[in-house]
Amino acid sequence: MSNDENEIKGMKGRILSGARPTGRQHIGNYFGALKNWVSLQDSYQCFYFVADIHAMTTLNDTKDLELNTREMVLDWLAAGLDPEKSVLFVQSQVPEVTELHTYLSMVTPMGWLQRVPSFKEQLRANGDGMNYGLVGYPVLQTADIIIYKADTVPVGRDQVPHVELSREIVRRFNGEFGEIFPEPEALLSKSPSIIGTDGQNKMSKSLDNHIELAATPEETRARVKTMMTDPQRARRTDPGRPWVCNVYALHQLFSSEATQLEVHEACTNATIGCVEDKDLLAKSINETLEPFREKRRELENKPNVVDEALREGNEKAKAIAIATMEEVREAIGFIK
Repeated sequence: MSNDENEIKGMKGRILSGARPTGRQHIGNYFGALKNWVSLQDSYQCFYFVADIHAMTTLNDTKDLELNTREMVLDWLAAGLDPEKSVLFVQSQVPEVTELHTYLSMVTPMGWLQRVPSFKEQLRANGDGMNYGLVGYPVLQTADIIIYKADTVPVGRDQVPHVELSREIVRRFNGEFGEIFPEPEALLSKSPSIIGTDGQNKMSKSLDNHIELAATPEETRARVKTMMTDPQRARRTDPGRPWVCNVYALHQLFSSEATQLEVHEACTNATIGCVEDKDLLAKSINETLEPFREKRRELENKPNVVDEALREGNEKAKAIAIATMEEVREAIGFIK
């Protein structure tokens, strides 16, 4: 779509973002990305994909890949992603992206990949066992973005270096074969870092310190009860420090201002214990998430709702990818 068409539709640009299929989403996923995705779809042309190929870089077993994809997309729909506004698709259903990945890899110096912070982390963790997919991850990520001519990538500040590398790869490719791709720009998103129930690490399924959006009220209460609180508050009569308490951090996301003030005062004055505090938080989380959970139950009762959303999205994404790759092959000079 041309810039003129964007202006006519009142759109700012084309966004591309994705997530690995980890199954049902947790509140960290929601505040870290999904909430922002929903808000962006009214201002941008949004392409959101299930990064199932990327998932294979760290998955030892793919038996749950299909189920996890469906569960995750169901959460997307329940949270407000609209197939009429956004293109929702599966990475592996557009194989042209792996072809572009191959071509981009031919112009990407190894030195560029070795300086990526995530490469160094993976090398320390895996040593000689590090697979090529992890090394080439940023190249495939670049292909994901530019094959749809996306010009905007919503990221947190820690992901900006990845977008800058994509820009370098695009400049190198365009310099070799002509101005085919726009250089993607990072759109910084203000998303809170959600600490898990262990009180130490970022909320994650792999660490089992998460609270699922679709959990039942009982499951939510059980999870909240396990949360770490102020480590210096040994007894109920000890004054608490809400500013270092992970329970209070979630109150700030889920509870009303009145409840936040009440908890803050009661905790610092030791007129409320951690058990009571957690009960209040669980109540706030359940009340806040009930509309989402009700919507999800409605969608679960509609046959093929996920399949239909992805079928339409896959077709739209693939049509753009095919056109892009025809342009790329011609620019490279492959025989027709």
